[in-house]
Amino acid sequence: MTDLKTISVVLPVRNEAGLIREQLQRLQCYRVKGHEVIVIDGGSRDATVEQTKGLVDRCEVSAARRSNQMNQGAAQAKGDILLFLHADTELPINADECICNALTAQGSRWGWFDVKLSKPRLAYQVVASMMNWRARFTSVSTGDQALFVERELFQEIGGFPPLALMEDIAISKMLRRRGRPASPAGLVTTSSRRWEENGLISTILLMWRLRFLYFIGVKPQRLSEMYYPSHD
Repeated sequence: MTDLKTISVVLPVRNEAGLIREQLQRLQCYRVKGHEVIVIDGGSRDATVEQTKGLVDRCEVSAARRSNQMNQGAAQAKGDILLFLHADTELPINADECICNALTAQGSRWGWFDVKLSKPRLAYQVVASMMNWRARFTSVSTGDQALFVERELFQEIGGFPPLALMEDIAISKMLRRRGRPASPAGLVTTSSRRWEENGLISTILLMWRLRFLYFIGVKPQRLSEMYYPSHD
């Protein structure tokens, strides 16, 4: 292990048996370097938990809801930095170095990666560019962008708010009050499956609608009921 800070990768999962093993195999290079991988399962009805055996430092089950899962994983973590990663999002090569270098060089305590979508079609890459521009302009990231934060800062703000949806937006707004986010080199690649399964335009319009409703005060529980029927 070099003098890099240690990173705890926290993956909140539910019914991801088809993806989780390949994702964890990609993360083994970080375990070899002294980082840790923690999976928190939100009550999967498939073989997700079984697929993690031998590939994680810890796997636990929690009540379903990403905010609960990520807070539980963070509570178990030992690393200096917490990295919250979706099962369908792939980190760039040497992501640990990218994170540590960015935090040090930019004087930050948190940040996220720019994203690209797995489908190479131009329309999907335009969507990714829009996501990146919005995140940089507002200092608010989405879960697809692999949020990372110093563990001490995460504890100081009390972790993710216990919301049924929009917990990534809520914690970003809390963190940006503590300082500017870091922008590391490299891109994460997130699966295009959400846009492919439900239609590119339909998915964009749904997400815009949910964000607007959240902005005007609609409760996250109601937003979750609108979002998850087609994404569970």
